[in-house]
Amino acid sequence: MHDLQAHIKNYLEYCKNQKRLDEKTLKAYRIDLTQFSSKISTDCTAGITAGILEDFIAGLHQIYKPKTVKRKIASVKAFFHYLEYREVVDRNPFNKIHVKFREPAKLPKTIPLHTVEQFLSVIYQYHADAKTDCQKLNSLRDIAIIELLFATGMRISELCSLKVTDVNLCDRSILIYGKGSKERKIQIGNDDVIRVLEEYADAFRTGREACGYFFAHRSGRVVSDQSIRRMINKYTSLAAIEMHITPHMFRHTFATSLLEADVDIRYIQEMLGHSSINIIDKICSNH
Repeated sequence: MHDLQAHIKNYLEYCKNQKRLDEKTLKAYRIDLTQFSSKISTDCTAGITAGILEDFIAGLHQIYKPKTVKRKIASVKAFFHYLEYREVVDRNPFNKIHVKFREPAKLPKTIPLHTVEQFLSVIYQYHADAKTDCQKLNSLRDIAIIELLFATGMRISELCSLKVTDVNLCDRSILIYGKGSKERKIQIGNDDVIRVLEEYADAFRTGREACGYFFAHRSGRVVSDQSIRRMINKYTSLAAIEMHITPHMFRHTFATSLLEADVDIRYIQEMLGHSSINIIDKICSNH
């Protein structure tokens, strides 16, 4: 048996009997280390250099996604820590290389159109079937919040921070203060959204004036992001939607709908309040 293969066998026995790793982890180590031994140019443990490791890692990047590459590197790195601990090697070649790399940003999922329609239908039906004035009013506020999220793509933090003076329903404009106190104005062109916002604003006038925020409880407390998340979960459950819907998904659904309508990417960037078009480019690349 070759030197490297013998040490891999001993290491796996060590992981099983002394570290007491589970079978799933042992299997992953076995696969990763077998692949490592088959891909490098030497069977001698002492002959494995930083250069050999770098070539191996470069090869992994050409085949696998970053998450898989990171796991395989971790397996080999742990093996060399063992060799160093057992004094099989004088110097760990991993000490001479930089293996940190940036994983691509994961995009939040978008909500399919049929799910959006199903979600909105349930909210409006809940409002129509409300048994008490309290349910009627609260569901009206829920409709206004969801319609505004879909119509503007604003962040949930931006929606909760809207002041009464930031919303001008007469000229259909909303002033938003985003990240880094950056200010942007959005025009709402949908008549139905304006109608719902006007109905809500009139019904909750006292509460809004008491706290100064556009979205408020009748008692005068501002609506929190946590209460909006609970509200979304409530209607998702009522609609029997299996998908886990988050507030940020409304934002990316909004951006996707604009892209599909061939709206200029710079305009979408401006509406969303992004400082860079990178995130828009990534959404665009998925369509």
